[in-house]
Amino acid sequence: MIHLIKLSVGSDSVEQIADWQQNRARQRVGGHYFHLTRMWPKREKELLNGGSIYWVVKGMLQARQRIIGLEEIIGSDGIRRCGIVLDDDLIRTATAPKRPFQGWRYLKPEDAPPDLGQARADDDALPPELAGALAEIGVL
Repeated sequence: MIHLIKLSVGSDSVEQIADWQQNRARQRVGGHYFHLTRMWPKREKELLNGGSIYWVVKGMLQARQRIIGLEEIIGSDGIRRCGIVLDDDLIRTATAPKRPFQGWRYLKPEDAPPDLGQARADDDALPPELAGALAEIGVL
């Protein structure tokens, strides 16, 4: 199994990601939202064996969604793209700082932050600056 890590550009919170996905009716396949990317993951089998996409919001890794499929999407320009089909559940994770990068990157399971668990899933999110400072000193 392998995961992906992706910046959620323009999002200020995990709630904003959820709202964006729920309101993108044209970006759905089989009732599920898909994230569109130019490149097809070479490690497809590993991703589909329980992998997730980990979202970085405002420089902090904060949540994940299970990847449930990869769909070929042909744009109006005739270019083949990959639709990464995601489970509807956004699962909050322990916060971890991440530097900016382009596209997506693979993330080994042993390097992925743990889920927060149901008991903390409804907690208010810490401001990104505070969460980053606490993560840097090992508190989060």
